[in-house]
Amino acid sequence: MTADWSTYRELLLPAVSGRRRAVETELRRAVRDGRLTTGTRLPSSRDLAEQLGVARGTVTAAYAQLVGEGYLTAKRGSGTTVTAAGTWPSDSRPEPDPTPHWRYDLRPGLPALNAFPRAEWVAAYRAGLAGLSDEELGYPHAAGFPPLRAELADYLGRVRAAVTEPEAVVVTNGSAEGLSLLCRVLRAQGHRSIAVEEPSHFGAAEMLASHGLRVVGVPVDDHGIRVDALSTTDCRVVLVTAAHQFPLGVVLHPERRHALIAWARACDGIVIEDDYDAEHRYDRPAVGAVQALDPSRVVHQGSTSKVLAPALRLGWLVLPESLREPVVERKRHDDLGTETLRQAAFAQLLRGGGYDRHLRRTRALYRKRRDALIDALAREQPSWEPIGVAAGLHVVVRLPPGTDDLALQRKYAARGVNAVALAHYVRTPLWPGLVLGYASLSPDRLREAVRELR
Repeated sequence: MTADWSTYRELLLPAVSGRRRAVETELRRAVRDGRLTTGTRLPSSRDLAEQLGVARGTVTAAYAQLVGEGYLTAKRGSGTTVTAAGTWPSDSRPEPDPTPHWRYDLRPGLPALNAFPRAEWVAAYRAGLAGLSDEELGYPHAAGFPPLRAELADYLGRVRAAVTEPEAVVVTNGSAEGLSLLCRVLRAQGHRSIAVEEPSHFGAAEMLASHGLRVVGVPVDDHGIRVDALSTTDCRVVLVTAAHQFPLGVVLHPERRHALIAWARACDGIVIEDDYDAEHRYDRPAVGAVQALDPSRVVHQGSTSKVLAPALRLGWLVLPESLREPVVERKRHDDLGTETLRQAAFAQLLRGGGYDRHLRRTRALYRKRRDALIDALAREQPSWEPIGVAAGLHVVVRLPPGTDDLALQRKYAARGVNAVALAHYVRTPLWPGLVLGYASLSPDRLREAVRELR
């Protein structure tokens, strides 16, 4: 195939600034978007340099680079041609679906991102980095940065009454990775099913299923997961949100806590305690971790996502001794360990008291916001019944019998209000409800949002 070489000035010159990289980049783009088709013979380096007004060496170097990348082929006596060795994707891609912009976003699970302690985090990051030795800038320990593991063990013992030691703590890239690691280790140990609360977060159930585990729902009542129903399943692993059940907001009753441990001992089982937002309790101190009742049977899981921000992607597992080595080994094979700089910053924030100060501030903030939401609902929707304890970042409201909560969600979405139906979290029929997050909106904005829920 031949080409009219006089056209290359018009083809390439508008984007060429005279530097080698500019010529190289524009030639590459011309191949990829189809302006230069497979088999097209290019001008000699001398001719193209004259057309573009650049040095011959600039074109020679650009040709050589693109030959090395496989875009062009150069043969003595045949010149340089566009390669036929492959096809190149177009640079034009369809626009992704835009993220919905809600007038009032009441989805559960998001903290007040505008309350993130930016100044304290920057200071902690700088201090953490300054304190790292040259050796600590190498590949991280698969189980986590040792100073952070020590700080987490101290924090969890002090705030959550967990029974732990630094050696039991594994730092992960958020709680999702922690759950993923556990799934693969447990499956390798012979587990084929896992029990979850019904209702529960659909994302967790989907992740469990994606790792080849059969998910079995166990009903929740006013006292938490029904351990009697759990005992009738063939599962030897269960995932629970004991301190603040998601989404219903109930607390696992003391008798159920002991029954859960007895179940695990009887069947040689494991309890995974997802402690996702236990620090946010507004009317009284949160109950201690179930893990303290039997550290050999309970995996305690937490993260910074509900206290600081999901963007940090920092989580942790407190593991029974029997699971420590296989989980750390799985983590090593996955990614060699969580990035050290974030861990060093978080360790500094814990050590210096910044994490505790932030929690005190946000507890007061969220309590006011929850109170504003509950008061507004009482005025505007007196037939709606709030469910669960004063805790966390969301509240569930029970709707009158016969209400279609999915239809209601669609109705509110048309008004720009993101109010999630309880039906999204259930696998078997339950009463109609809405799961309303309040942490990310001010009291005034929450009152405005409730006025739209008519």
